[in-house]
Amino acid sequence: MLTGVITPDTKDWTWVLERVCPECGFDARTVDPRDVAGLLRENAGSWRVVLAADPAALRTRPRPDAWSPLEYACHVRDTIGVYHERLRLMLTQDGPHYPNWDQDATAVEEDYAAQDPGRVSAELAAAAAQLADAFETVEGGQWQRTGFRSDGAAFTIDTFARYFIHDPVHHLHDVGPEFAAGEPA
Repeated sequence: MLTGVITPDTKDWTWVLERVCPECGFDARTVDPRDVAGLLRENAGSWRVVLAADPAALRTRPRPDAWSPLEYACHVRDTIGVYHERLRLMLTQDGPHYPNWDQDATAVEEDYAAQDPGRVSAELAAAAAQLADAFETVEGGQWQRTGFRSDGAAFTIDTFARYFIHDPVHHLHDVGPEFAAGEPA
């Protein structure tokens, strides 16, 4: 089923705040951060469709060096959880520094490839709903509250929201339109 080691992604994706992503076409500059909650809920619905596909297809990597749709879904679920905690920190602390998160180590430690698609679907939907609800509480000057990633990258809640939503959108693109449309190969 799964072969090959995934090379860790070491890119600094903060550039998505300044230009269109050439891979998925997402343009964070056009996103109103107040719309991120709705975009997240919509995206989670698409992941529900992806995760309803044939389990064997969900566990198949398109290339040895790329994650399977199930692994991407697990990553999106966990990313949502990490960002929910980071948003909480930004809303409750002045200029917090986020704890580091090694997404590649998490994928191995949590054995993403072996997880149950139905459970991942439910967990992803619940995590998305919770983060969307949290984004909906942000108002006025709170959008300018700051937080810092472990590498020093600075975000306001505004840029944080727009940066974050690129991740689940991009990974839905990664799994391919045949999964998002409910017609896995």
